Amino acid sequence: MNPHWLGSVAATLTTVSFVPQALRAIRTRDTRGISAWMYGLFTLGIACWLGYGVLLDSWPMIISNTVTFALAATILALKLRYG
Repeated sequence: MNPHWLGSVAATLTTVSFVPQALRAIRTRDTRGISAWMYGLFTLGIACWLGYGVLLDSWPMIISNTVTFALAATILALKLRYG
């Protein structure tokens, strides 16, 4: 198996896994069960992975981390706004 295919599958699965949580948080505004610290650190980590992908010119990393960053940042913003 080509390692780029495996990386692309992994990136797609981990990115898509955030969609249900983001949709739920957007619809309900209920973020009580979400840790602000965890999402803050996670969002920062994703920003670092995105920067790393840019430095490597790795499009699977850039695309997946851009989408994941947007989803995680949305959830974090809702957590900070609605508690």
